[in-house]
Amino acid sequence: MKMLIGLVMLLSALVLGQPRSFAMDLPEAGKKESASMVAGRKAVEAKDFKTAVGHFAKAVEEEPKNADAHNLLGYSYRKVGTFDKSMEFYQKALKLDANHRGAHEYLGELYLDLNQLDNAEKQLVALKKACPFFGKCEEYDDLKKTIDTYKAKKK
Repeated sequence: MKMLIGLVMLLSALVLGQPRSFAMDLPEAGKKESASMVAGRKAVEAKDFKTAVGHFAKAVEEEPKNADAHNLLGYSYRKVGTFDKSMEFYQKALKLDANHRGAHEYLGELYLDLNQLDNAEKQLVALKKACPFFGKCEEYDDLKKTIDTYKAKKK
């Protein structure tokens, strides 16, 4: 019976996932983050993306193998309109973790900012593979909705 309860809890966690901030990946449960990451997240929540760039750049220096830091630096650069740097850091995040769902979602959004629908849709395909249960995750749903809105505006 205990094994069944444990299995149900595990499946629930996989299906429901972690709650997310409005537009930012949360750290893994139980993972301690550096002060730079925490400060960067606070800056993003305050929509102070220029400050967030500074904090996440420091986080990347402190932890060069942290895919979340690279992803959030890319996100912050995109929000200040520095698309070339944004692309660079999303790609670094994906080199570190090819299934980083946040990086695939945000890279897809960047491609839409660059009017590259085909590339955005490739990120959606990558998310479908990266998400547990065949594309059932918030990142996939968010990017799909953003792509659908983009297409509707183009008609």
